[in-house]
Amino acid sequence: MNTLVSEYQNKLTSPEKAVEIIPAKGSIVVGITIVEPPAILNAIAERARSNGFEKLLVYTFNPQKYLTDSLLKPDLVDCVRTRAWFVSGPIRGLVKVGLIQFVPSYFHEIPRLIRDMNVDTLITAVSPMDKSGYFSCCAASYVIDAARKAKNVIVEVNENIPRVFGDTLIHVSDVAAIVENHVPLLESKIPEKKPEDAIIGKEIAALIPDGAVLQLGIGGLPNAICDYLTDHKDLGIHSELIGPGMIDLIKKGVITGRRKQLHPFKHVFGIPYGTKADFDFINDNISMESYSADYLMDPCVIGQNDHMISVNSILEVDLTGQCNAESISGSQFSGTGGQVDFVRGAYRSKGGKSILAFYSTAKGGSISRIVPQLKHTSVTTPRVDVHYLATEHGIVCLKGKSTEERAIAIAGLAHPNFREDLMRKAEEMGLL
Repeated sequence: MNTLVSEYQNKLTSPEKAVEIIPAKGSIVVGITIVEPPAILNAIAERARSNGFEKLLVYTFNPQKYLTDSLLKPDLVDCVRTRAWFVSGPIRGLVKVGLIQFVPSYFHEIPRLIRDMNVDTLITAVSPMDKSGYFSCCAASYVIDAARKAKNVIVEVNENIPRVFGDTLIHVSDVAAIVENHVPLLESKIPEKKPEDAIIGKEIAALIPDGAVLQLGIGGLPNAICDYLTDHKDLGIHSELIGPGMIDLIKKGVITGRRKQLHPFKHVFGIPYGTKADFDFINDNISMESYSADYLMDPCVIGQNDHMISVNSILEVDLTGQCNAESISGSQFSGTGGQVDFVRGAYRSKGGKSILAFYSTAKGGSISRIVPQLKHTSVTTPRVDVHYLATEHGIVCLKGKSTEERAIAIAGLAHPNFREDLMRKAEEMGLL
């Protein structure tokens, strides 16, 4: 038995034994989405129920099923305090009543927040150890920064976690405890297509030149454009997320990375999502590289690729151009994530474009997503940062436009049923 295998075996233990190293008043960072470690999380939850913690501080981003079904159960709030940098569906109710605290953050700043705070333990799922003694955390994001900052690292080895290149490696010598748990990965599928997706997707695709570098946010709208890019050539990826639409374009030879200025021929991302087939394609694929958010999502880094195209979703916009992508009726719905990072980075790029897409109405057409002025809600992307806005009624560029020109252009993106009222409100607000 070689030294690395021996060290692995010496650190291999049960989940219950592994979590004993977490202090009773400790703090933990949980691996992001795909690398949430279920066995470790369940062991921590059981320890909490047995009065094993006085106060456990948990940091997470967009928590998924494994975390929400264990540590984030309401019965544990007396001893488990949770801070979320991004809010997912299962915890919105807990955030609304104050049982989980939201931490507003630009994604590219989260690694620094981690480096500047006291972190007792990182817990994360990883791919199996390679012959050199390295695990891959798959989604570098902030996980790799926490691995280097934490006093202890507990890993849950899962043979289904893709081995990803870039800056994802954690060495066995830097790990305090190892748990093995080979469970299927949580899969994410693109939502059912809406009729508006085809209209918006075609309009956005027409703005994308051959050789462009893509960042696509999650959800149906940003991914709708992939269906209309199949005739493009030599596209690239520099994105917070990589998912089914992009992977399909790689398989078809549309995305090659050939013309990228930064990491040419490499598909660069923070977090993978999708189906088992997508994860299998990513696994041990040398063209796939994941990096820390403070590099990947730094606007100055993003802008180094020419023709950077960023496409993200928003919930509503007002007539001045202020965009809300994270709250509904004053309640936190999601978070800033990497939207503003890529909005700013794409505009820094030579020939780059940032596009914020949305449906013009909600609730069956009864509510306009274009409002006179944002009230009782968050401003995710400030008006001065907004470049392009897109709905099923068109695309407008706001850069360089006056407040009057903006109001007219934005109102034109609204459903016809709401345009007259919006123009009247614009006049009352002194925009016309």
